[in-house]
Amino acid sequence: MLELLLKNKGFSQRFFFTILLMPLLFFAWTQAASAEPARIEWKLLYEETFDDTLVNDPTPWIRDAYGQGSPWHVGPIDDDGEFFKAAEGEEFQKQLESFHTLRKRFAFGRDGWLTAELAARDRDKDGIPDGAPALSISTLDDGTTGAVIDVPDHHGGLLIRSTHALPAQYRIEYTLVKVDFGGSRYDRWEYGGKFNGYEPKGAKTRHPWLWGPSVELFEPYEDWYDVRSANGFYYLGIVDHPNPAPRNNVFIHTHRKVVIDSYNLLDDQAYFKTCNPATGEYYISHDNTLNMLFLTTISTKEHPETGVMTETECGINESGRLEVFTAGQLVPELMPKKRYRFAIERDRSGYTLEVSGYLRFIGETTLRYHRDFVQNGRPIWHYNQSPNEYAGNFDTVVAYGEKSVHSWPAGSAYPDFFIIGDPHTNYYEGTAFIDDIRLYVPAKQQPAQVGVRNKPLKIK
Repeated sequence: MLELLLKNKGFSQRFFFTILLMPLLFFAWTQAASAEPARIEWKLLYEETFDDTLVNDPTPWIRDAYGQGSPWHVGPIDDDGEFFKAAEGEEFQKQLESFHTLRKRFAFGRDGWLTAELAARDRDKDGIPDGAPALSISTLDDGTTGAVIDVPDHHGGLLIRSTHALPAQYRIEYTLVKVDFGGSRYDRWEYGGKFNGYEPKGAKTRHPWLWGPSVELFEPYEDWYDVRSANGFYYLGIVDHPNPAPRNNVFIHTHRKVVIDSYNLLDDQAYFKTCNPATGEYYISHDNTLNMLFLTTISTKEHPETGVMTETECGINESGRLEVFTAGQLVPELMPKKRYRFAIERDRSGYTLEVSGYLRFIGETTLRYHRDFVQNGRPIWHYNQSPNEYAGNFDTVVAYGEKSVHSWPAGSAYPDFFIIGDPHTNYYEGTAFIDDIRLYVPAKQQPAQVGVRNKPLKIK
């Protein structure tokens, strides 16, 4: 059976777009790689092994009333944001008001350094979440104790995040023991009574958030696009705003700095170019893919999108969101005997993404890719944690109806927060078992990097 898993399935390329997009600029080219700076010696600052009972805040689920007064308010792409109102008008507002969003958050770990953010839909507005997500402690047969992220309904979401902003230099890592957020198992998309990780019965749609105007806005819930063809999980990501929490799927695509995730799309709809690390060649697949992404600017006045920069064993590429070059494929059938470690580092020059574990075609390995904050004239999105790291070079003005917003102005600052889990409240459902979240900081004082920490970067 393992031999079957390691064979190239010969996917045929087919581009499948079911959403109406505003004009975007898509491009891809090969770039020069950045030499990773000398490795930092790290010391452990915090660790969560999930050996103790998880303390669940007794605060009940509360309704997110939206608006600037909401504890979860961020900006114009919030669930009730100007982006949706400008693009979709009164019909969007009607759809949004057809349900309530309930939320819950609680801190855990030493000094409360970790926070769980949970969100669920309340369809009948009775104050009780439908298909509520949950974070719990469980023990495997081999004695491994860890945290279970359980999202039984795609209109729910659950993130584990840093409670406070991460330091200027850090390494965040954890172990993924098991995952079931879609993807095939032994070449089958139907297994365990589910289809691509979803419950097969009933309507499951992306209601009510869209990238642009659509006839769906005038349709009942059941007639919206069914999401079961696409499932996924955020293995580890860094976002650019405090208090990250599950929201609509448009939001997360405009707030990521770097991320390692999966996007499990059925074979006949796949279009991602996935690297075979053994041959250095790409093939088409979305199945249990390992997406190691550095996000960058692509915003226009019509759209708040971010582009994607990737490095794999097959090459270095830049593209739009809908053309991604992935680093390889996980083999979840081998879990929990085989496990994966995900890590992200930030030093004075840039970010590093790292994955260790068993990959299709090559077995046990470690993939590690570094990118400078600004490399070949292209920045990592919102990389600056403080105003003195950035001079405003990459700012654009994005219009939301009559409201205009600067995407990255001079004087701005974007703290780093890490996330693990399901950030969407209209896509993705499943379970994951994680363990050993660790935060490291430099063991020794690092020398200042001229042009990055001491003064704003200026690109000619």
